[in-house]
Amino acid sequence: MPRAQDRTWGERFAERVPTGVLRGAQKVGGVAAGAFDASQALLGFVFGFNGVRDGRLAHWSYMLAVREDAQGRGLGRRLKTFQRSILRASGIEVAYWTYDPLVSANAHLNLSRLGARPIEYVIDQYGEDTGSDVHRGLGTDRFLVEWRLSDPQIEEALTRDLVVDDGPLATALTVTPPPRTGRQSGALPSAHTVLVEIPEDIFEVRARSADEAWQWRSLTRRAFRRYLARGYVATGWHRRPPGRHSAYVLTAPPDVDRP
Repeated sequence: MPRAQDRTWGERFAERVPTGVLRGAQKVGGVAAGAFDASQALLGFVFGFNGVRDGRLAHWSYMLAVREDAQGRGLGRRLKTFQRSILRASGIEVAYWTYDPLVSANAHLNLSRLGARPIEYVIDQYGEDTGSDVHRGLGTDRFLVEWRLSDPQIEEALTRDLVVDDGPLATALTVTPPPRTGRQSGALPSAHTVLVEIPEDIFEVRARSADEAWQWRSLTRRAFRRYLARGYVATGWHRRPPGRHSAYVLTAPPDVDRP
């Protein structure tokens, strides 16, 4: 798995998990599992460890990676499904992890295909520079997500993607203006349902313009922190056709103090 980490995050990645920790976690409570091809080559892996949060057993899923040439086969969801089965057999009913809100593929996996839900926005969860080219120029802002392992919503997501219909969203407000304008001032929409757009591929944006990529980070950071602080919940992921920005669907609970 250490070599798989290098392939995913680069050889200078400071957060690499050593082999001894991977093995130790399995001895005292954790999951380190891989997906292999017919020749026993590692295609992807998931790793996490158990602990206690808010007085109950919980799992922290620290890493999930699928080799680039094996992506698109559903291995990420299958690894998470296996992880879930191990955890539930151990009496654990909730798992947590983080992911970059600007990475649309991860948003789709976490919200639509796994039924997880963001509960907190953390600025630079892993510091400003992890040594990985994946994080270069973007920092490590992360969503903390909660995965309630017995929630019927998860069963629905694992059986078929959680889909947000196009129709009602056509009139929803878009929070983030095109980043090239650089506008960050002014009130955010106070509608019951709002969309927070992100680019189709933040890494392509960064390759084209580091400044534009950082503007996306700054704009979405402001919106997510403001809405989550006021009780809005990420209720869906609106995946649009290629070439168009996708968006998070944020919904306010009744009588919430809106922005």
